[in-house]
Amino acid sequence: MLCRVRRHQITARESVIDSNSQTERDADEEPPRIGSPLESRVFSLSEAQALFPLVVKITRQSHAELQPLQQRLRVLPRGSVELARAERQYRQIVNGWVNKMRRLGLTVKGLWLVDFDTGDGYLCWKYPELNLGHFHGYAEGFAGRRRLEEVIEELDPDWAHG
Repeated sequence: MLCRVRRHQITARESVIDSNSQTERDADEEPPRIGSPLESRVFSLSEAQALFPLVVKITRQSHAELQPLQQRLRVLPRGSVELARAERQYRQIVNGWVNKMRRLGLTVKGLWLVDFDTGDGYLCWKYPELNLGHFHGYAEGFAGRRRLEEVIEELDPDWAHG
């Protein structure tokens, strides 16, 4: 898997992912490259699709952690110590998810909403969508998302063949 990085190169030390995260990948498959949260990557379609199961897994776990907190936040009294503690936990989970997505080279656009930069625009995914199936240009944003198949058929972009 070729990894193109904007601004900075990923060092060998940063490209190692812990073995616990590799349990669902084949032994001969290269692990995802991990970088600084400030680095953004440019992905081909095949690179984004290879990374997508890990993105879904991390997002699903974070989402599940957040569910009980969201329910508690609705019922805890304003100004209470318990509310402050639950809000801190909420922020920690969300910030942890954001940091993980950024370290994978994704652009976080909102809660459970990420973009894979292609150099021409973004492959766009929002949890709980089942696949990486949308694209939008840099200026269009989420509202301008188009089905990925349509974009590939119409524009035949280079990133779709890498």
